[in-house]
Amino acid sequence: MKDLKISFVIEEIPSYAISYNADRRKSFEIQAFDGKMDISIVYDFNSSPLMQSSNISLGDKVELVLMPHRIELYINGVLTDEEWPAGKILFNKDDNIISDLTIAVEEYTEKKKNEPSIVSSFENADGWHPGGGVFVGDCMPYRKDDEFHILYLKDRRHHQSKWRLGAHQWNHISTKDFKEWYVHPTAIEITDPKEGSICTGSWIREGKKEYLFYTVRMYDWSPAPIMRSISDDGYHFEKDEKFGFTLPDKYDTGRARDPKVIKDDNGLYHMFITTSLMEEKRGCLAHFVSDDLDNWRDTGKPVYIAEDETEPECPDYFFYCGKYYLVYSLHGKAYYMYSDKPFDEFKVPSDPSIPCTRVPKGAIWGEELVFVGYVPWEGRYAGTMEFKRAKAKDNGELVFE
Repeated sequence: MKDLKISFVIEEIPSYAISYNADRRKSFEIQAFDGKMDISIVYDFNSSPLMQSSNISLGDKVELVLMPHRIELYINGVLTDEEWPAGKILFNKDDNIISDLTIAVEEYTEKKKNEPSIVSSFENADGWHPGGGVFVGDCMPYRKDDEFHILYLKDRRHHQSKWRLGAHQWNHISTKDFKEWYVHPTAIEITDPKEGSICTGSWIREGKKEYLFYTVRMYDWSPAPIMRSISDDGYHFEKDEKFGFTLPDKYDTGRARDPKVIKDDNGLYHMFITTSLMEEKRGCLAHFVSDDLDNWRDTGKPVYIAEDETEPECPDYFFYCGKYYLVYSLHGKAYYMYSDKPFDEFKVPSDPSIPCTRVPKGAIWGEELVFVGYVPWEGRYAGTMEFKRAKAKDNGELVFE
């Protein structure tokens, strides 16, 4: 089916619309009452409809855009809600609509985005979230020259979007002074209905190219592929459709996620991936290597193996003040270890915890480490951004502000 746009004006409250397809199955429903509008859209992927909601007033112009990979709800030209579907939509352009609204249905063509490098700006990112129903999930800080960048998982509905698959995408902000922050174009979007969520990953530069590595949680929980996007300027990224691989069956392939990619002093690339060892039934950080960022091979020796089935999430790794640091989170709480050697012989400090509320990762800024995580909103997934600074003692242990 071609993309569609459903348009109408709120002429009275309450008002409603119900659509039935040729099989007399309800395909979508609109209810506007008491200053709020709810829209339910039905797909064959799941028995529960996807919902769109917004505050409305008399005279508001409503536009609902239906695409295979995304739903967008606009009120007077402003995006107020969105969802990410899967499967076949039951609504058809020729369906019978019973309504007291005057509804227009037309074909829609998505316009190619040509966004500038800087979309907008704001002050102070500590305790911040974008607003408009959007919250901050897992964060991925990155130092690029004299700029501190943060990629974070854009979250609507606290991980409940797309039938609780999350439907996360990567948003992007940066600063030079930690006072004024710049909002950049979305780094990675969901562009295929089979993508359930874009999981956490990492950023690495090679030559004149910027690479984002990540896994995609598939809508049917089939093996999650490690993917990448590439940019020439560090602000506009394109998915590399030719790249992708899945883990061997000795790992839990459906739950593979959060690849951290680094380059060692000899030019070899390393990737740590959150997963589990199937036979041992223990969470781990699988360790893969590559000579060229294109072809990856399993070392056969995870860089970290958990004591039980708990999977170490959102791994991070960096060299700081003469030590190698490995960071990971268990049940959302972050821990670190350090070593005099790369990838081996890690020591556990007297207090290994990192005092960010949820899944922080770090980047070096001047003489400090800056960790960025998030504080859950009302105890649910995603919320507001959180920062913690740290310095290293002579023995390698970190001291947090």
